[in-house]
Amino acid sequence: MAVNETFELETDYIPLCDLLKYCAVTDTGGQAKYLISLGDVMVDGEVETRKTCKIRAGQVVTGDGFEIHVVAPGSA
Repeated sequence: MAVNETFELETDYIPLCDLLKYCAVTDTGGQAKYLISLGDVMVDGEVETRKTCKIRAGQVVTGDGFEIHVVAPGSA
């Protein structure tokens, strides 16, 4: 499954594991945390292993088969 989308924040940030679940990269938060722990998720081109890393507007989250552009509230 390929996911390529823009995610509009509702607050200042979203935890990385929640973003992956919300954007349907994984079905559950547990799967998201596992994917992150494997080193299969990148934030702005750098491997990110912190499961609850704060993802803010302007950041791009990528991995095998997905790319998520995060934007500020009201800008999508």
